[in-house]
Amino acid sequence: MRKLLLCALIAAIAVTGGAAIAIAAGSDPVVGTWQLDTAKSKFAAGPAMQSQTRTYSQSGDKITLVMTTIGPGGKEVTTHTTYQLNGKNFPVTGTPDYDSLSAKRIDNNTAEFILKKGGKEIGTTSRTVSKDGKTLTAKTNVTTAAGEKSENVLVFDRK
Repeated sequence: MRKLLLCALIAAIAVTGGAAIAIAAGSDPVVGTWQLDTAKSKFAAGPAMQSQTRTYSQSGDKITLVMTTIGPGGKEVTTHTTYQLNGKNFPVTGTPDYDSLSAKRIDNNTAEFILKKGGKEIGTTSRTVSKDGKTLTAKTNVTTAAGEKSENVLVFDRK
């Protein structure tokens, strides 16, 4: 009887531990496609962009972001990056404002980023997915390549 009880206890611990590992290695809640809601967003500096679509995908602990923005003048820019939430630098292509970023997880729904150009920090951004998973809020504070300060709160709806 003791042997059976011990086996049951070990099995319960293994199942519980396995579930915790599966949750920890699970998908980031940002994974998916997000569409900017310009009416809910706040563009504190500079003209508002016309639209932005963000598509996040995940492979293991790597997250890939493809961000397509249509600026105030109608020009389309597509930015690409693949990063990990480990504080290390990862390259960014498609934007003149920054060429790398480092990221760290704050909690299950929030990550913070440092944006860099030529190794120099030019700004920060954070992204938070709402608890219901329907809204993404990105807060950005950067100095652009043209030397303009930009502080924005972008609100996205899951597509």
